[in-house]
Amino acid sequence: MSQKSALIDVDQPLFDLKTFTGRFQYYAWMTDPRTVLLPSDRLLKAKQMVDKYRAGDQTAQLKSQDVHYNMKLYSSAFHPDTGELQNFAGRMSFQVPGGMLITGGMLAFYRTVPAVLLWQFLNQSFNAVVNYTNRNANSPTSVTQLGVAFASATTAALIAAIGCKNYWAKKATPLLQRYVPFAAVAAANCVNIPLMRQNEILNGIEVKNADGEVVGQSRLAAVKGISEVIISRITMAAPGMLVLPVIMQRLEKLPAYARIKWINAPFQTLMVGCFLCFMVPTACAIFPQQCELSTATMRTFEPELYEDMVKRTGGTVPKRVYFNKGL
Repeated sequence: MSQKSALIDVDQPLFDLKTFTGRFQYYAWMTDPRTVLLPSDRLLKAKQMVDKYRAGDQTAQLKSQDVHYNMKLYSSAFHPDTGELQNFAGRMSFQVPGGMLITGGMLAFYRTVPAVLLWQFLNQSFNAVVNYTNRNANSPTSVTQLGVAFASATTAALIAAIGCKNYWAKKATPLLQRYVPFAAVAAANCVNIPLMRQNEILNGIEVKNADGEVVGQSRLAAVKGISEVIISRITMAAPGMLVLPVIMQRLEKLPAYARIKWINAPFQTLMVGCFLCFMVPTACAIFPQQCELSTATMRTFEPELYEDMVKRTGGTVPKRVYFNKGL
């Protein structure tokens, strides 16, 4: 028999987020790409249920698994800071379908400059949406800043892609030439994410004590969070973009495969999807989403913000502060 949802705390995670295994389970649960197919009405109903349970209203007496499913929908589609419904293309649950289509295209069509330009442009457009959607929402970003971030990241990706292509086309083996898309993706991530979230670096982000109370701002927290997101994003793309070129080089030497070259792009897209199904939760789980920072470090490197914290807390500064790094 299914159990009723007596006194379920929807703010308590269903997995141990202090461990990598627990975080992997959580992100595999939360980034389930099937949730992207659900209409906004269904997602809003999930939010209404979560809000009711958060307020202590559990009169609906839903089954535990129904409550957990609504928690999953809420986590997958709503921003953890604002509670607003996210753009579907920017959700981490869209990383598998969105990432496999674009990465498959980059890997399959890398031989000509126009193809490189097109797929890098599409990739940076997608990245810009994802980075904006998963930012720390307590630091607003203007339309101008978004435009500069998008243009700069796209330019960095194109310079890396075309530069590597021109250099490797003359000096590198055919296998290394297949790594041009990954070099461009890695370079662009190092530009796109910091620029998209530049307000966090310039002004700092809110940091909280262990009880969840805002105690100040920190630029160091922003730098730490953004650096971890960059590492996670590159890690997410790396296996598919580094392993697939080796597989494809071997396949293309087979006579049977040579007769069905039309399958090249669909096959690589499907393979990227298989990699991403595992790598999206793995990359997200490398670092905790709720990061921590020593206030002693703040006192050393950003004394003015530390002094603001001293005033705000009446001198009772916690040893560590916590913040949402984004995804």
